[in-house]
Amino acid sequence: MKTLLLARHAKSDWGAPALADHDRPLNPRGRENAPAMARRLRDEGVVLDLIVSSTALRARSTASAYAAAFGLDLAEEPLLYAASAHAILQIASMLPDESGTAMLVGHNPGMSDAVHELTGSFVEMPTCAVAECTLDAHSWAELVDGAGSLVSVRTPRDGG
Repeated sequence: MKTLLLARHAKSDWGAPALADHDRPLNPRGRENAPAMARRLRDEGVVLDLIVSSTALRARSTASAYAAAFGLDLAEEPLLYAASAHAILQIASMLPDESGTAMLVGHNPGMSDAVHELTGSFVEMPTCAVAECTLDAHSWAELVDGAGSLVSVRTPRDGG
């Protein structure tokens, strides 16, 4: 059994219009929500083996909060930036098999679409949302469309 957590970055700052999209930081709410969501997952008993993030600043900042809460290093994957559902699931299919539970941190609409492609469930992925999906497989390479099940979607607003 594999568990894939698909996470959307926390709320970003739009205060500097000249700043490239890739370089947008988190806003104050995002800087608060990311560590709170990381602690929530940890406190709920989620165990993470691997965290892979888009290279965009807002995604890396969000993923860093998860890495700190779980005591993990952060891996970056440039292809997660503005990735399609297909690209996200392809990246997941190449994760190392020794990782039983992995998190990918990226952007919408790709994350919502990836949950749908993997599980058949349509989900809303507001900023800082985390969709937990399971896959009845021994290898990440077995990850294919429709092969997963949606366990939950957690958002900052639903508390916990």
